[in-house]
Amino acid sequence: MQDNMNAAPLNPLPVVVWLLALPIIAMEVILSLGAAGVVGGPDAIGWRLAALEQFGFFPDLLRAMIGTGQYPADGLIRLVSYPFVHGNFTHALFVLVILLALGKMVGEVFAWWAVLVVFFGAAIGGALVMTVIPAINTPLIGGFPPVYGLIGAFTFLLWVNLAAKGANQYRAFTMIGFLLGIQLLFGLLFGGGWDWVGDLAGFAIGFLSSFVVSPGGWELVMAKLRKR
Repeated sequence: MQDNMNAAPLNPLPVVVWLLALPIIAMEVILSLGAAGVVGGPDAIGWRLAALEQFGFFPDLLRAMIGTGQYPADGLIRLVSYPFVHGNFTHALFVLVILLALGKMVGEVFAWWAVLVVFFGAAIGGALVMTVIPAINTPLIGGFPPVYGLIGAFTFLLWVNLAAKGANQYRAFTMIGFLLGIQLLFGLLFGGGWDWVGDLAGFAIGFLSSFVVSPGGWELVMAKLRKR
């Protein structure tokens, strides 16, 4: 009983997860307060749009950079800055919920640097995949591609665990199948864009990069598979 009374009210999160979550929280607090007129005066109503224009990723911009062979810093930084600015409060909230939940699960197994590799690798990969598809010209904002990367890393952990137990490894992909199904349903009902491309790319990069950055990496996976 005494141990329960002394227990923390919230399960502690790895420091790296807080380092990723706090900028999202700070950005959304500032933009939401500005939109509500609490801070910044009348000009603050346009802060979110200004943030989207400054930090969002635009496939056409990267295509132009590739075409000219010039890569200014303010263009390249968008590959890793877009996950920290969102279209609205609800958008940011959903990203934070997944980041805190999956970040905790992955961060308790992966090293801090591995979590960063998965997160930013998925963010960059999602943006690049959207760039190589000519039909996509809408901007990419929000943290869904990198948190889908964490879902990919978590799926990897489930996949390894199921392999070690001799169970059906395809069960590890239940979560991503469910999430993509929900996205498809919402897209059919309310209309959707190309965001799912970046999300799916982020998941794939998170899953595949885990073979390299997870504890033991590829050798651990192969050892577990050989025990079957």
